[in-house]
Amino acid sequence: MDHSSARAVNHHADHPGFAGPIGLVFAIAMLAGGRRQARLAVELARLSSADDVVDIGCGPGSAVRAAARNGAHVTGVDPSPLMLRLARTVTRNQPRVAWSQGTAENLPLPSSSATVAWSVKTVHHWRDVTAGLAEVTRVLVAGGRFFAIERQVRPDSTGLASHGWTDEQVRAFAAQCRAAGFDTVHVGKHIHGRSVLWAVQAMRT
Repeated sequence: MDHSSARAVNHHADHPGFAGPIGLVFAIAMLAGGRRQARLAVELARLSSADDVVDIGCGPGSAVRAAARNGAHVTGVDPSPLMLRLARTVTRNQPRVAWSQGTAENLPLPSSSATVAWSVKTVHHWRDVTAGLAEVTRVLVAGGRFFAIERQVRPDSTGLASHGWTDEQVRAFAAQCRAAGFDTVHVGKHIHGRSVLWAVQAMRT
């Protein structure tokens, strides 16, 4: 875990994962509330039918389905069998979509197989950010695009309200992307009603 800031960007890396009845409740909540972030990911990536996307920590698959609707081929990767079962159940008749169990640190994809990789509200759960970024670099083609989206949170927030990034944390993650060899790293803030989202964009050299 990175300790370059007061609170690491993966400050919920010890999360036990989603399983059982409680996990199902969270999965359904993510399904209902994930459309806004999915739209932002697709908008930032400017997807086309030529793109192969990997969604890291896809959950119930909102961003995967949004990418497929825009013509891209998409692989949703998640460590939780429960999330993947729900994603498969909700996603029907989508030949451009595949699902696979895995983590940011061990992506089940060949090297240089994706043109776009994104992580929508999941980097704060990664076990090892350095290893995760190395895997993103491995699976992306040269010139491939990476996007990390997180909710903006207050520095003093706790519990569920702390799942996201402060100003300091988003800057720390952008610095880690540069250290991992990504080029043209950009930090943006996106306001949707009462929601504020951070988006870090980077390109693989």
